Amino acid sequence: METPSPAPVVVRVEGLVKRFDDKTVVDGLTLDVRAGEWFAFLGPNGSGKSTTIRMMTGMLAPTSGRLEVLGLDPVAHPLEVKRRIGFMPEEPLLYERLTPRETLRFVGPLHGLSVEETDRRAKEIFDLLELSEADQDRFIIDFSMGMRKKVSLAAALIHGPRILFLDEPFNGIDAVTTRAIKDALATAVAKGVSVFFSSHVLEQAERLCSRIAVISKGRLQAHGTLADVRAAAGVAEGASLEEAFVKLVGGDRPASSGGGLGFLG
Repeated sequence: METPSPAPVVVRVEGLVKRFDDKTVVDGLTLDVRAGEWFAFLGPNGSGKSTTIRMMTGMLAPTSGRLEVLGLDPVAHPLEVKRRIGFMPEEPLLYERLTPRETLRFVGPLHGLSVEETDRRAKEIFDLLELSEADQDRFIIDFSMGMRKKVSLAAALIHGPRILFLDEPFNGIDAVTTRAIKDALATAVAKGVSVFFSSHVLEQAERLCSRIAVISKGRLQAHGTLADVRAAAGVAEGASLEEAFVKLVGGDRPASSGGGLGFLG
């Protein structure tokens, strides 16, 4: 029986470095992300996770190293990369005097979608995220953090991206919202979308992800399956991700608990 070929690499990072003046925030990072996988990027606060995501999405230029997203350099080809990816920041950046429906009617045409197509996709996304008809027409200024994250994820999904970059998607939200976001992401992954998310919520990463990278003080500590991470940490085969994480980063523990998209095909 033939061994199935590994999925193609959609993000390739080799020796990535980012310095701000004399401070090195990302230091020689090397990893890859494959098509259609959950990939968790874990590390303590201040470890370089958000800076790495900003480089992957073309918002920051690396100091040195190689970075390709879908075969493109995000610095040399920023618009082409942004057309193919979705991004959800840790703190949702939304126009608070718009409703969720109005937000997607604003974002959709920016990606070349007609209003009719935007509305069709928006209905499907809002249904999946369990955002009620009434909430779709409320101003975002009145929303909780969890509701804002739902709208932010909807905006990241509206154009059918091939990769989703999510910065702390499960931070500061309740269990019901976590489940709705997780289910929406699982549906996207089933359609072949890659989900790359940074987090310090280890429980979600351990349950969801096929591969994991652990970063500390800008340097990669482990990269691969959960078994690979355990081996790098030198912990027992059945040890939790939290135990391996703490061993790898020197005891700087994060919180360990957290609370069909047809257009993606």
